[in-house]
Amino acid sequence: MRLIELYDHAERKHAVNVGMRREALPGLVRYVDLVGDSSTVLYSRLDERSIDSAIEEQKTYFAKLGHELEWKAYSHDTPPDLIDRLRTHGFLIDEREAIVVLDLESPQGAALSEQPTPAVRQVSDPQQVPERIRDELRASPGTLSVYIAEVDGLTVAHGWARFPPESRFASLWGGETLPQFRNRGLYTQLVRARVQEARARGYRYVTVDARSTSRPILERRGFQILTWATACTLPPPG
Repeated sequence: MRLIELYDHAERKHAVNVGMRREALPGLVRYVDLVGDSSTVLYSRLDERSIDSAIEEQKTYFAKLGHELEWKAYSHDTPPDLIDRLRTHGFLIDEREAIVVLDLESPQGAALSEQPTPAVRQVSDPQQVPERIRDELRASPGTLSVYIAEVDGLTVAHGWARFPPESRFASLWGGETLPQFRNRGLYTQLVRARVQEARARGYRYVTVDARSTSRPILERRGFQILTWATACTLPPPG
């Protein structure tokens, strides 16, 4: 199976999202938020005859729930004009992101084996992590790891990693650094710490949804573009 097919199977069709219910429908897989109001269509493979009715069906379904809907559109999805179709149906189109992947068995993966600086450490207290993932850490501490970087005792950068069970893919998220502390290598150190944990846990691949600011840094560390993804968002009704 090709790597992109492995990725679609593990990270889209059968993704593990804490606090969300997976629902598989003909041609798409959606994840319904059980603790908030932000749901997602994470996988779709439709044709030109079915796409418009499928979009309207999802709009109606999530409007009844009062949920915001994010439809994650990938460059290899069908139909090829999926993003334009979503825009026509009222979705707001975000910046395109590169899905980059690192094979931990490659020489590039081995190059990230040296220990990160002492400034980077893992935290497990929910009060020390970003608010948006506190509930996830409480609910599933075994599949989420949070790291921070400190300078003179001040937390200046953070990032987290998800380790879904029965998958070959770990994923890195966040990686935000305070503006005055950028260009010091802290982002790379946070990447290094999470990659090392992924290797220790036995994962083969590490992925990142990378924006234009982080993609060059990751590519210099051996990550390669697997595909492209665009978040298309429909606000909740009202």
